Amino acid sequence: MNDILPPESARWEWLESIVRELMARYAFRNIRTPILEHTQLFVRGIGEVTDIVEKEMYSFEDRSDKHGQAEHLTMRPEGTAAVVRAVIENNLLYDGGKRLFYMGPMFRREKPQRGRYRQFHQVGVEALGFAGPETDAEVILLAASLWKAIGLTDVRLELNSLGQPAERAQHRAQLIAHFEKHADKLDEDGRRRLHSNPLRVLDTKNPAMLEVVESAPRLLDFLGAESLAHFDGLKAILDANGVAYSINPRLVRGLDYYNLTVFEFVTDRLGSQGTVCAGGRYDDLIVQIGGKPAPAVGWALGVERVLELLKEQGAEVPVPAPHAYAVVPDAAAMPLALRTLQQLRELGVRVQMHASGPDGLGSFKSQFKKADASGAAFALVFGADELARGEVGLKSLRDGKGEQIARPLAELAALASHLQSPAPKD
Repeated sequence: MNDILPPESARWEWLESIVRELMARYAFRNIRTPILEHTQLFVRGIGEVTDIVEKEMYSFEDRSDKHGQAEHLTMRPEGTAAVVRAVIENNLLYDGGKRLFYMGPMFRREKPQRGRYRQFHQVGVEALGFAGPETDAEVILLAASLWKAIGLTDVRLELNSLGQPAERAQHRAQLIAHFEKHADKLDEDGRRRLHSNPLRVLDTKNPAMLEVVESAPRLLDFLGAESLAHFDGLKAILDANGVAYSINPRLVRGLDYYNLTVFEFVTDRLGSQGTVCAGGRYDDLIVQIGGKPAPAVGWALGVERVLELLKEQGAEVPVPAPHAYAVVPDAAAMPLALRTLQQLRELGVRVQMHASGPDGLGSFKSQFKKADASGAAFALVFGADELARGEVGLKSLRDGKGEQIARPLAELAALASHLQSPAPKD
């Protein structure tokens, strides 16, 4: 687990602000669920025979309640099950479908890798109560719009369909038979999952098993007319919007609750951790967790991976700097200086105040050095002569001229407008 410090935290805030604006455009509303949930929620929702439940969850037994019963709690390893639990408990679908999004930390005891820590952060969307392929397409288009908004280019979309339970049951029988014939080529995980969750064997990252996986029966070949129509409807909308994709028949996702559409946005730039955003349709999860039947589709992206990928491709992420830095040579000017700065801040100006250190305010030269290092476009100079005339000195720090002009304190609105104008170039 890691700290996120300035100026890196500014990159997070930048991404989060774009996400919020984009979610509003697509009419998705924010939901916030607790970090702690009952362990059974994830066992039922994610699937008992998954890496997350078997190996990666941070679970513990809480103190006993007044009846002597201890609760088994887990720090959430993903967001969807918690959102569905909240939707069921609060009866959010009573008046129709809901489009929801979340942002926040998740926890898995994985081996730390590039772009992935044991506390990691996700942005996720969940569209609940909508059954058609147009909603699958809309959430994918939302993700594609996000890549465009942040300037992310090195990702590609992979699609598959897992069909419906009856179709998966037919495929499952053929899959088990295939893997049983090649049991000697399966690793320990593959043999363990052969009968409990054979679809997950297709998700192996073991290169020694690729040949047997590539020759396995394809689920797409078992899909009926309705499942194929849903998949074709999705592809038609993506085609109409110019969203490129490839069909990956081995794409199964690592969670048990998916049906029909599954998808991933992947990259080759982050080594083995190539999935940037992934999701799909999970029409059976709401019933599985205890609610009334309702369709749903969604995705989640890893914030660390997205920011790491932006850094890898050399994309510039804006780090906000103050519009102005206040230079105050004499402590006697502080009351008037701070009153002026407060008024400018109320007018929308970002101002960094120079503050005293152990040796006082420091020299005029040292204050200007800090002003320059702050990234501010201007210095506001509260010198005794300027203040005596009812003025403040204004000096550009970025145009290379270094000229200082005087601006009347009585005309702060005009000064605020000037300070917020586009910064001059170095």
